[in-house]
Amino acid sequence: MKVLGACPLDCPDACSWVVTVQDGVATGLRGNKEHPVTRGALCVKVNRYLEQVDSPDRLRYPLRRVGPKGSGRFERIGWDTALDEIATRLTDIIDEFGAEAIWPFHGTGSLGYLQGLEGYPGRRMFNVLGASHHAATICSVAGSAGLNYTLGTSGGMDPEDFAKSKLILLWGTNPLTSGHHLWKFVQDSGAHLVAIDPVRTKTAERCDEHLAPLPGTDAALALGLLHVVVSMGAEDTEFIAEHTEGWPEFREHVMEFTPDRVAAITGLEREQIVALGERIARTRPTAIRASQGMQRHAGGGMALRVLGCLPGVTGDWAIPGGGLHYSTSGHFDLDLPALVRDDLLPHPVRTLSMTRLGEALLEVADPPVRALFVIGANPVGSNPDQRRVIEGLSREDLFTVVLEHFATDTVDYADIVLPATMQPEHLDVIAGYGHLYLVWNEPAVEAPGECLSTTETFRRLSRRLGLTEPALYESDEELARQLLKGHDLDRLRADGFLKVRPGPVPAGKLQFVSPRAQFAGHDLLPTYTPPADPGDGLVLISAASHHFLNTTFGANPELRRRAGENRITLHPDDAAARGIVDGAPVSVVNGRGSFEAIAEVSDRVRPGVAGTTKGRWAKNSGGATVNATIAERDADYGGGAVFHDNRVEVVPR
Repeated sequence: MKVLGACPLDCPDACSWVVTVQDGVATGLRGNKEHPVTRGALCVKVNRYLEQVDSPDRLRYPLRRVGPKGSGRFERIGWDTALDEIATRLTDIIDEFGAEAIWPFHGTGSLGYLQGLEGYPGRRMFNVLGASHHAATICSVAGSAGLNYTLGTSGGMDPEDFAKSKLILLWGTNPLTSGHHLWKFVQDSGAHLVAIDPVRTKTAERCDEHLAPLPGTDAALALGLLHVVVSMGAEDTEFIAEHTEGWPEFREHVMEFTPDRVAAITGLEREQIVALGERIARTRPTAIRASQGMQRHAGGGMALRVLGCLPGVTGDWAIPGGGLHYSTSGHFDLDLPALVRDDLLPHPVRTLSMTRLGEALLEVADPPVRALFVIGANPVGSNPDQRRVIEGLSREDLFTVVLEHFATDTVDYADIVLPATMQPEHLDVIAGYGHLYLVWNEPAVEAPGECLSTTETFRRLSRRLGLTEPALYESDEELARQLLKGHDLDRLRADGFLKVRPGPVPAGKLQFVSPRAQFAGHDLLPTYTPPADPGDGLVLISAASHHFLNTTFGANPELRRRAGENRITLHPDDAAARGIVDGAPVSVVNGRGSFEAIAEVSDRVRPGVAGTTKGRWAKNSGGATVNATIAERDADYGGGAVFHDNRVEVVPR
């Protein structure tokens, strides 16, 4: 039997897949050949997904902590016992502190609308209780906010249109590692390819040009490129007149960013900036792919705000194959309010920021966080300021429930662990942020042991709490129909995927000046906001790994073997200045913490930059990972994280 499903992981590609089932067992997994983006191929990580599903290390039964927090010592209990204990603890906390002392902490372990982050599973129950809201700020919020100020949407161009482009700027993105299906459309285009990245990635090695600016200077580079375009008189005056507002003011600002000034800011050669600006000026259509990494710094939202202006100056927004692709999420017209039901709240509640977990657990009062539900997340492995996150999770007065597949670093700090189903075992709806297809996930096999879907877990907990709101007990099929109102659910279920119609970009007139941004306390004009880490030393980039996806595969034996030891890449000049040779053990340190790695001396990173990857578990990495060095500090827009606005020193050990 062949069952259509969808990859739920935090990747733009949201692959449609086919599970082969024999005698009730999943025996094969491959990409769906019929899906126009997946085209039958999965990535090196997801090719091993069934190993995850069948792993002997998988959590299959509810657990109760029996040792100190952090020890990872648990005993098996039944679901009735687990639900009774959770209901009793929540009731006591609500009676003493109020329901806002409960924080449902959702992560990107699944991007499903029913079982994962996009639909905040359990939110209906938490709304009925009056628990705090969770702001999912860890990934792309700063860039989305910036693009919204410029374009009125973060939706961007259809990624399939990259096949029509003549010049493609792969700006702060490495699709051959993170979202490789875009590369097929890039190759089909025959376009001139330019990688803009502080690291010479797998993708950069395949491009015609590679520019390596200092991290966090992307907005300055974009303004410098626009300076060249405008100096040549190559702006599209017709598009500007008909489809934009604020051009005279923005044009004057652009002319302040001369190639000499931008070279000093970015660390690039003046000639590189001029040559690329001239190429952009004379090449239509030009397309830009910018992903989340470039907006994880103090000026990240502003960087995307500026970048959205570039196709407005050249008129590429009006040309098929031109424009910018950041995330297609803004194009999916789904009825999320009907799914999450914020109308069930008894009164307004506070919002707690995902990237401020350590601060919230250690400092927030009135009320303090006394119960934490961790759903599809591993904050010890993924959140900034790892030391403070662990300190907060170690509180004996914090009641922590974790829904998980494996005994992650975060599970070690739980009071109750609930075993969750994996993608072939439950119903879900996925919407990729790297294409325009809704993807259906049909259950293919029964769950092992006593694993329950996240939706069923909260239905059972709602009953145990004595809640009578009918909306808490609707089936997964009912939830899907409410979410997909206006879409043909039956066709989606039969075909496995359905393309949505994108909204217009820009949505209205492109804003070269933004009164909305100014009203919110930001600059009226798109400009350059410099990095803000006050430290000295090297700027540390912690990019996606080719073998891990966030921390999802951090315990997979084969992928850990392929990834090898944790490495940090240093430019030969920086290594020599520190007396570090290739292969030497080093410590990476700053005032927040440290982690251990093996030095790789290579010109793949530019001078002044150190490069490593994320996705490892602390318990498998000497007790700390790269996030031990990263600050709990907000980007400029939306409270986004600043993973790449991070200065460290690297010393021999």
